[in-house]
Amino acid sequence: MEHTTIQISANVKNFLDRVKLYERESYNEVIERIMEDDMELNEKTKKEIEGRKREKSISHEEVKKRLGF
Repeated sequence: MEHTTIQISANVKNFLDRVKLYERESYNEVIERIMEDDMELNEKTKKEIEGRKREKSISHEEVKKRLGF
């Protein structure tokens, strides 16, 4: 693994410290886990949106008709 140094704010460091799963978890591991969670959420959201697009929808006119307006 290539090592590099980055600058982060105290707030970001505090956040990373709080979300560690265990004391010796590296910041790299924490960041990778957060990235994986984000990618998974994005994929899940995309699939849900596609699923909603395929669901049968009805027009406003049909809604009003069914509700008696």
